[in-house]
Amino acid sequence: MKLQPDEVELTGKWVFDGTAMHGDSVCERIEELTSGVLEKLALSKAYGAWETIFRDPNDGRLWERTYPQGEQQGGGPPRLAVISPEEARHKYDVEV
Repeated sequence: MKLQPDEVELTGKWVFDGTAMHGDSVCERIEELTSGVLEKLALSKAYGAWETIFRDPNDGRLWERTYPQGEQQGGGPPRLAVISPEEARHKYDVEV
């Protein structure tokens, strides 16, 4: 479950199971990480919960959850990607 040192991006996808669309296993992993493993630091001042920054308590890396296909139903599948401390300070106005 923990993020591995070589991981820098996780991108979920919608899948159709014959009757409905739902998130794939990457979407499920992102949900588990952001709800129980990573520490939430801040929401985007411009976009609210559509862009959120987290810290991995295991290695200190910063991770940003976004929804790059936001035009899709429900905001589309999530993406979780490493963000630099400089980007975080600029975009989220947080001290990291």
